[in-house]
Amino acid sequence: MDQIDYREDQISIIVDDDEILHSGSENDEVNSNGSDRNGVFARYGMVSVEEGSMEHEVVKRSFLYGMGLASKDTNIVDINKINLNSGLTRQAKAKSFRIFSQAVAEKCGGDANIKHAWYGASRDEIFGIVSHGFSSCGRPGKQDSHGVGVELFPAKFSIDGSALSSVADESGVRHILLCRVIMGKSEVIHPGSKQFHPSSNEFDSGVDNLLSPRKYIIWNAFMNSHIFPEFVISFKSPCLKEFQRKQAANILKPSSPWMSFPTLISILSKFLHPTKMTQIVKCHNDFRANKIRRPQLIQKVRTIAGDKLLVAVIKSYRNKA
Repeated sequence: MDQIDYREDQISIIVDDDEILHSGSENDEVNSNGSDRNGVFARYGMVSVEEGSMEHEVVKRSFLYGMGLASKDTNIVDINKINLNSGLTRQAKAKSFRIFSQAVAEKCGGDANIKHAWYGASRDEIFGIVSHGFSSCGRPGKQDSHGVGVELFPAKFSIDGSALSSVADESGVRHILLCRVIMGKSEVIHPGSKQFHPSSNEFDSGVDNLLSPRKYIIWNAFMNSHIFPEFVISFKSPCLKEFQRKQAANILKPSSPWMSFPTLISILSKFLHPTKMTQIVKCHNDFRANKIRRPQLIQKVRTIAGDKLLVAVIKSYRNKA
């Protein structure tokens, strides 16, 4: 669990297990000897983090760790940090985040459950977020969305944020935000849900899975009070699209080619709620009707059933074959 120590001039965050370690002063001037391509980030109140500095290395290491196998072909172009000294508005947002953190901590028995999370988008959308905050119209609803809110990805899954959400600019560079997020007490939000606020005052946020979340959901009402952007990582990863396609295919197509999709559906029906099975059957029917392509089918089934169950089912079937 994250440990947050708020002091007047400094915020220290210690993240255990698979998350990142970050400590630094909110009021420190960041050495701007990094690349900051053509100074474009500076125009949006950011400063380039010096390559080789501890801060640069920690963020870089966390990002590449979360990229998994794709990290081998990933090159970080630049890391920029939100400069809180660039205006009173930025300082007010930082203070607001502290106040909301304290309020949620008091509500939740002393722990605001603050996490680091990734948010991938186009360069222009990220510039808009840095300048004005998140917008509810910034990301249209999708069939595989978990409710109506801002979806972020845990620190150890930067591959999800970058592969699923980031958009390459004209130079082939992608951009992803590293944010601090007030999670408070989370509830499970199922794919395709139209929920747009907590189901009760007991909850503050949503996740796709309580035990091992791959998505954090912050409701639109809280998106600019419970999310605090800190860094923008700019990177190139030519293999990203192909890597995502192969990873999706490998989940449903291991070494055994004899497991048909109807067989998979039959086995999954023993473990999943009928509502989820209805969604999977519909996806399969859409695929057979050429309404969606195979990669989309695979991704939807992964989202609905979860990789852990799929891997267990396929391994069990293969061992019996």
